[in-house]
Amino acid sequence: MDMIERHSLRFAGLTIEHDRRVLEPRPWTELQSRWAAELLEAAPDGPLVELCSGAGHIGLAAASLSGRSIVCVDLDPVACYFTRLNADGADLGHRVEVREGSLETSLADDEVFALAIADPPWVVTTEVTRFPDDPILAIDGGPGGLDVAHACVRACQGHLEPGGSLLLQLGDDDQVDQVAATAAEAGWQEQGRRHAGAGIGTSGGVVVRLLHP
Repeated sequence: MDMIERHSLRFAGLTIEHDRRVLEPRPWTELQSRWAAELLEAAPDGPLVELCSGAGHIGLAAASLSGRSIVCVDLDPVACYFTRLNADGADLGHRVEVREGSLETSLADDEVFALAIADPPWVVTTEVTRFPDDPILAIDGGPGGLDVAHACVRACQGHLEPGGSLLLQLGDDDQVDQVAATAAEAGWQEQGRRHAGAGIGTSGGVVVRLLHP
């Protein structure tokens, strides 16, 4: 695959490669990796899964910090390419499986994971032009901004141990409130949230922990 203006940065001790075709890794998302590693200390044995993996930085950092294997899922073939590249660069390739495909079809019916993480697109479709440097696929969350976030929760249903956690990153507390309320209808419970910054349009977001029913 030809590279276009490839860049690299340090993220949780890893060197992460990316180019303009994928979302540039945000430093504050390291919070999600470190929270995942913290929870995995007491989680059952087994791999973790990352949905909407992008360049793979969040999931790879969580895998590196925890010593776990990971399955990374993304619809974008370029994102999957960079996840593989970054896994190999971090000497994690033997612990990383990358799956290119939709949230609805990428997990086998009988797969169960110790933890799930996701950093889905959450920008409202009509607002994506505010972020001209970001690829639309990576930021467009649909008419309400939360279509993919809701899909991540649905995709994890039945794929975590009872009481297992999904760490979901969104733009602000209002978005978290909406997703948590919908998830609660399916039996999920919010178990805390952590703020990486002031929210949409600034320098961070919100990570919520949802407990699997």
